[in-house]
Amino acid sequence: MKVAFIFPGQGSQAVGMAKDLVENFPKYEHYLTTAEKAMNIPISKIMFEGPLEELTKTYHAQPALLLSSTIAASLLMEHGLQPDYVAGHSLGEYSALVMAGVLSVQDGATIVHKRGKYMNEAVPAGEGAMAAILGMQAADLEKVTDEITAQGHAVQVANLNCPGQIVISGTSEGVANASILAKEQGAKRAIPLTVSGPFHSSLMRPAASKLAVELAMVSVRAPKVPVIANVTAQPVEQEQEIRNLLIEQVTAPVRWEESVRTMIDLGVDTFVECGPGNVLSGLIKKIDKSVTTYSVFDTISLNRALYHLKGDSQ
Repeated sequence: MKVAFIFPGQGSQAVGMAKDLVENFPKYEHYLTTAEKAMNIPISKIMFEGPLEELTKTYHAQPALLLSSTIAASLLMEHGLQPDYVAGHSLGEYSALVMAGVLSVQDGATIVHKRGKYMNEAVPAGEGAMAAILGMQAADLEKVTDEITAQGHAVQVANLNCPGQIVISGTSEGVANASILAKEQGAKRAIPLTVSGPFHSSLMRPAASKLAVELAMVSVRAPKVPVIANVTAQPVEQEQEIRNLLIEQVTAPVRWEESVRTMIDLGVDTFVECGPGNVLSGLIKKIDKSVTTYSVFDTISLNRALYHLKGDSQ
């Protein structure tokens, strides 16, 4: 058996996230307290009590997800389950890097808090959008987005999630026009997403530039566990390459389907989603039904995963 720990991105946040784990394993409260001091925001209160509108703000959701995900993964590792590979979807890549020893928890939370602020500032509210396009091949959808962009409305493929589910991102007009054209050319559905900005698009360049300055100042170490990068869908090992890919990731597509296939090709047959929700587990099942998936977000799900994977629980 080869195991990959996978980490969710924005959209998986939920009020109460990690509360049960911290109550049952109080030593992990220090993850929250050290991050709060570094960021100067009451992230544990926002995570545990909400309200959801506050938690969903991108500069709160990003550190909240990283903290809850790394607590869940740390508990799995403490109880003897070691990953052979780690990967995360968009923001989740930072959680993966923390668990691989590349970033400290404090640095990871601080960086993604700033990443969220920079993304929020990059495009004024209402000027950008994202939509999920169902039932269309990537190559065909890229022709659609290229055509709309050539008409003066920037839009591009943002997330290649699984067969038949691709997210596009860009200006509000670009996404709307591309959604219409995609349906005219055979897409089954185009679903507008409730997001605060056009993530993984060229409109995020100002955020990428600011993030580059922050990443240049943070300590980045060589990974102890292979990390599959969003931009390349391949393992990343060199410290400077990690920095470069994290900057590129802000404007480049998340190649999630390719990343999962890379891990399966490397022998992974079990994926453990660490953090709230089970979005990634659902995507993986659409990529390859033969693999096993678990979601770990509270004590019950932690015990279930340990029981099946280790033959014990706590």
